[in-house]
Amino acid sequence: MAVVLSILKWIGIAVVALIVLGFVLPDHQTVERRTTIDAAPETVFTLIGDFNNWDNWSPWAGKDPNMETTITGAGLGQTMAWVSEDPNVGVGSQEIIEFSPSSRLVTALDFGEMGGGEAAFVLTSGESGGTEVTWTLDTNMREGVPFLMKPMATYMGFFMDKWVGQDYETGLANLKAAAEATP
Repeated sequence: MAVVLSILKWIGIAVVALIVLGFVLPDHQTVERRTTIDAAPETVFTLIGDFNNWDNWSPWAGKDPNMETTITGAGLGQTMAWVSEDPNVGVGSQEIIEFSPSSRLVTALDFGEMGGGEAAFVLTSGESGGTEVTWTLDTNMREGVPFLMKPMATYMGFFMDKWVGQDYETGLANLKAAAEATP
């Protein structure tokens, strides 16, 4: 019986330590992917700078063709909200908070109780012509998350690059194909 109690005590200590660590480990995560597109920055920006064009390349539109989206406005302040039954797409919204045609687009992301972040597209002239596109996500994994979920959100942050990075790679490949097919 003493051995069982000792084991349970150490398991309890380990669980408490994991929870405490979840509150103090780094909570900021950045995901970044880039590609070079054989098209002018204006062509690329047309596809990313208006949410009405995102179905042409967005990796999440391909995951759930039945996703419901609502788009309002244009340019700076344009918003897109989505609802999907697919857990890989989920529910959320984004708003364009920085709009610099042909060079930079930043959106504020809101996933409700799942948190939020900022996504950015930076367009620069490629060394061998074309446009280099860098797509980033910056997020604080604990911000906006219910208190008791904060440790779990911290640990989920360690997987963000793998999870979101794959979608960003797919999205950039789709964006490249769409931009290069534009006359």
